[in-house]
Amino acid sequence: MVELAGIIILGILAQWFAWKFKLPAILPLILIGLLVGPIATLISADETSYIQPIWDGTRGLFPGENLFYFVSLAIGIILFEGGLTLKRDEVSKVGPAIIKLISIGAGVTFVGAGVATHYLIALNWPLSFLFAALIIVTGPTVISPILRNIPLKKDVSAVLKWEGILIDPIGALAAVLVYEFIVVGGDFGYSKQAVMEFGKILLIGFSFGLSGGYALYFSIKRRWVPHYLLNVVALSVVLMVFIQSDLFAHESGLLAVVVMGMFLGNSNLPNLKELLYFKESLSVLLISILFILLSANIQIDDLRLIYNWQTAALLGVVIFVLRPLSVFLSTMGSTLKFNEKLFISWVGPRGIVAAGIASLFGTRLVVLGVPNAEYITPLVFSVVLVTVLLNATTARFFASLVGVFLKSSNGVLIIGASKLSRLIASYLQKNGRQVVLVDSNQANIIQAQALGLEAFSINIYTDDLTANAELNTIGYLLALTGSAEINQQAISRLSPSFGQTGTFRLMSPEEKQKGVNLDNPQYFSNAHDYVTLDEVARQHPSIQEIPISSQKQFLNIWGILKNNQQTVPLFLKRSDGFLDLINAPNNTEVGPGSHLVYLGKPQDVEELRQLTSSKPV
Repeated sequence: MVELAGIIILGILAQWFAWKFKLPAILPLILIGLLVGPIATLISADETSYIQPIWDGTRGLFPGENLFYFVSLAIGIILFEGGLTLKRDEVSKVGPAIIKLISIGAGVTFVGAGVATHYLIALNWPLSFLFAALIIVTGPTVISPILRNIPLKKDVSAVLKWEGILIDPIGALAAVLVYEFIVVGGDFGYSKQAVMEFGKILLIGFSFGLSGGYALYFSIKRRWVPHYLLNVVALSVVLMVFIQSDLFAHESGLLAVVVMGMFLGNSNLPNLKELLYFKESLSVLLISILFILLSANIQIDDLRLIYNWQTAALLGVVIFVLRPLSVFLSTMGSTLKFNEKLFISWVGPRGIVAAGIASLFGTRLVVLGVPNAEYITPLVFSVVLVTVLLNATTARFFASLVGVFLKSSNGVLIIGASKLSRLIASYLQKNGRQVVLVDSNQANIIQAQALGLEAFSINIYTDDLTANAELNTIGYLLALTGSAEINQQAISRLSPSFGQTGTFRLMSPEEKQKGVNLDNPQYFSNAHDYVTLDEVARQHPSIQEIPISSQKQFLNIWGILKNNQQTVPLFLKRSDGFLDLINAPNNTEVGPGSHLVYLGKPQDVEELRQLTSSKPV
């Protein structure tokens, strides 16, 4: 009981430590597992590990094959969640470079690592290619913490982010297929019978995955499942599909749950986001337990197996040869510059899927008596540890070295995707700014996306936004919702992450009515609240530009527009295209070639100039 409780406590502590210090969670999890497992045997008085997850005897937390069964089910749930995130429309819009990276790049890694493992480690060809399939995958859980604090060009961070998301289930599927081909080959003699068994696994896995996915989808759509049972029913269906598929064709369960997740992820299931949240929470708990157990289960003799120059040479080939080769081949003809390709080549940490499936397949093959199968788990764990450690400690330095740091963070995050926010976002995007809209109202998000804007349906009270690595170029935060409480909450919670250059919110109706502190530099406008801005946006949904040539003219025109109920001054656009928010007009410096940008009814430029030629307003 103490050991089991200790695993959960240590696992959650490792997750908190990773969040606090912005590290991939897999790093402290595996290190803790090694400390309480094989390393503990070197320092404990009786030469035993503190945690003993033994399954091939009568002792330990999981006697017999119970650990194998637990790992199988846990990996099945994790892979199901990975399948949920793989969407057809996202694959189509991420661009040819990413498509090539998860196809050509994965192929280069698979073939190259298989050949290198065969000749360096002297494993037979099937085991060599199983290892190669296992290290294809990177993953968002290891990529995102590394990139979150590095201000990169959006294209670079997007490539790394989407590679991790898309290649997780693809790499897992490849590893499952290679493993199943090995198992059905018996003694690795690929006879006609073995090929037929392999085909059976594919047929059963895809059939059960699609059938289970459709059954769950149909049940939820017909409201046969009450809302409070939705998540646990989904979990039970995943486990049922996994078990039933395995009963019909041994080792087809993992394939079935990946296919099931991909089916549901590409359906129009209304409760998909809620299902994802539940699966993410469950995966955090499972991953925390799983990797401490698996790391602790590694024997000191397994570590000695790979403590040699051959393993170091294999790691060098994987990190310094195959990764750059796959990236440069995949990005040929793209708009990425040489230094950007170099940085993408450097950042390729392997993650949770690689380590988890390696442990599952490695231990299973050892139980089956496959020669040299004991190399698989420690080899993959070494790749995971080295790549995560290398990238977590050097990614920022390497980004600076090759010159991919953004000189300034000029992206704009807008809280609220109302008509007002969409008008402002469209204007900013047309003027070369990265703009991201966030709203909990799905209808607003759909309308924003229809305009070609980047928009997310996210609750700002959660951590979903700060976990997004693609937002590391955001420097400005605009809180433009109709709720003063949400605007203030956005400023308080998000400004440390996204407001380094400027943070602005709408004044509340109470603040406008009292008319106090109108020069607050935090105000988006010192004359308008949400109600008046929204009214102008509804009646005159367009943004205009007026050329100005002097400070006096700027102040005069600004005064006229501010006092007009049909117009709202927003920005000063300089000759170089840079935009200044006009929340403190007296401190705004006007240069030649500037324009005053405002929301509302078009005004006659000459008439405004004549009105302001005599005296300031």
